[in-house]
Amino acid sequence: MRTEPSPALTGSGVVAVLRAPNAAAYPAVVQTLVASGVTSVELTLTTPGTLDALPALVSALPDTAEVGVGTVLTADHARAAIDGGARFLVTPAVKPDVIRVAVDAGIRVYPGAMTPTEVESGWDLGATAVKVFPAATLGPDYLRHLHGPLPYIPLLPSGGIDLAAIPTWIAAGAIAVSLGGPLLGAVFEDHDADALALRCRAALRAVTDARGARA
Repeated sequence: MRTEPSPALTGSGVVAVLRAPNAAAYPAVVQTLVASGVTSVELTLTTPGTLDALPALVSALPDTAEVGVGTVLTADHARAAIDGGARFLVTPAVKPDVIRVAVDAGIRVYPGAMTPTEVESGWDLGATAVKVFPAATLGPDYLRHLHGPLPYIPLLPSGGIDLAAIPTWIAAGAIAVSLGGPLLGAVFEDHDADALALRCRAALRAVTDARGARA
């Protein structure tokens, strides 16, 4: 059975994507994100130690927030992430084995796709929503055009989206936006939680305003 996008994702309209130097840098940043209202957080397997750190991070979250695992490329990594408490999985491409593991476990999964064929393939395999990647390369108009023939597929743009572009993506029909560097900034180097909180509030406000204008 297909899972629906979580309230943590659709409510805020923002997914924070964390690519840290190591997993020890996660807790303080995740705490700031969630306290600032960004309640859907993706930890990437390109960060050393992510799977080992996952259970403690999940257990520290309030019920209104979720931590998932991204850059999942194999079924084994998918199972390990789910066993560690991941609430959702994200892939950079359509990975049928990963999607099947998630679907069988009742876990939300967001496969990455670029072309209409890839988008529909990910959806047909049971995706919760499809991550349109790399979003900044394609542009918001591309999302709008995809929704023409595929209006039933929820789309989550990811990759290079800056804060100023958020309204355009929401207006194009995105269920949320996935933000990495433009949201996180240099927080893993400068540890400036206040600046991160300001960026979070700006991103959330942009989503809210854009949704209001679209309604």
